[in-house]
Formats: sequence, C-alpha cells, structure tokens
Amino acid sequence: MASEELAKKLQSRLAASEETEPRPELEENLVPAKYQESEAACGDTSTELSAKLNRRLDINEGNAPPRASRVFNPYTEFKEFSRKQIKDMEVMFKRYDTGKDGFIDLMELKLMMEKLGAPQTHLGLKNMIKEVDEDFDGKLSYREFLLIFRRAAAGELQEESGLMALARLSEINVSTEGVSGAKDFFEAKMQALSVSSKFEAEIREEKEERKKQEVEKKERQAAFKQLQSAFCS
Repeated sequence: MASEELAKKLQSRLAASEETEPRPELEENLVPAKYQESEAACGDTSTELSAKLNRRLDINEGNAPPRASRVFNPYTEFKEFSRKQIKDMEVMFKRYDTGKDGFIDLMELKLMMEKLGAPQTHLGLKNMIKEVDEDFDGKLSYREFLLIFRRAAAGELQEESGLMALARLSEINVSTEGVSGAKDFFEAKMQALSVSSKFEAEIREEKEERKKQEVEKKERQAAFKQLQSAFCS
C-alpha cells in the first residue's frame, strides 16, 4: 500500500512540473501581438526599400527592364489644354518618336532639339529628361512630354532651360485662359519666333505689293483701251 501511495505522489508531482514548464511551441504566443505586428511592418518596409534601391541600381547600370506605361486619358488629366492643343502635342510626340515604341529617348530628343533650332549638349539632354522623368527610365513617355507644356504654361520652367526652349519653339500655342503664367509663356514664345515672324511679314508685304501692281496694271490697260477706242471712233 505504501508503495502505491508513493507512486501516486510521484506521478502527481511529475504532472504538475510538466504543466508549469513553458512549451517551445507556445513561446511565440507569449510575445505581445503589437510587437509581432511591428516586426512584420518593419520587414515589409525594408523589403520595399530594398526593391527600390535595386531598381535604381539597375537603372544606373542600364539593366532595368522596361516598366509597362501607365494608361491615362490626356483629355481628363490635362484639362487646362484644349483637345486641339493635346492633338497637336500628340502629333509632335509621334513625329519625333522615330522608334515607334511610345517613348522619346536621348537620341530622338537630340534630333528634336536640332530640328527646332536649339541643339543641346549630351548633359543638357539628360537634364531635360531628368526634369520630367517620373519613372526614372531615362526617356520621355507621352505623359511626361505633356508635362513639359504644363510646366511651361504654369511658369515653372527656368527661362534658359532646354525644356523651355522646346516648349517655345514648338508650333503648339498653350496660351489658354485660366492657366497660370500662360500669357507670359505666349509672349516668350512669340519673342523666340520673332525672326521667323518678321520674315513671314515681309513675304506678305511683298505679295500685297505685287497684287497692288497687278491691279494698277489692269487699270492702265483698261484706260488705254478706252482712249484707243475713242480715237478710232
């Protein structure tokens, strides 16, 4: 009997000691939930930052895969411009997108600025792209191209910058009412094109002068015929 009672006591003590010892699988549950959430958030943040840094490194090394261009509606996003103005910008963009890939790269921008009569250095071209390059891909999308004219019309571009020269020398007039700085932009554009405008004005004057001479010639011929008929009669 004594041995049985001793055995029962030993079993009860063993069971009690097992209940008081923390189980390894329950240790994770002993950590407060707020600390677990904080650790998870930190992990997500570091992962996102690492991805961005890797993306920037790939871009600098020229190994970044092209990102899909964001689909947008220029007529709703760029409400400060009329449909005609946006159409003109689209025509100009496609004219210099010689690769037909939906972007204007460094060499295409170089050609554009040369055609507009405002050639830029290699560094100047890179700075032009960098100023509106929102996705850091080193080239201009159609949306980023429209941003040039938005910033020009709003007076946000430096007077001597390459982007301002592009906006001025293009054939697109963005001097719409309600756009901040549009009047100044229009006047600056007209000043940049003053030489061309003067030449066109001279051509118009020459045409008007030729028309006037033709009218006077016809009047003289008519008067001579009347005089001749009077003598003959």
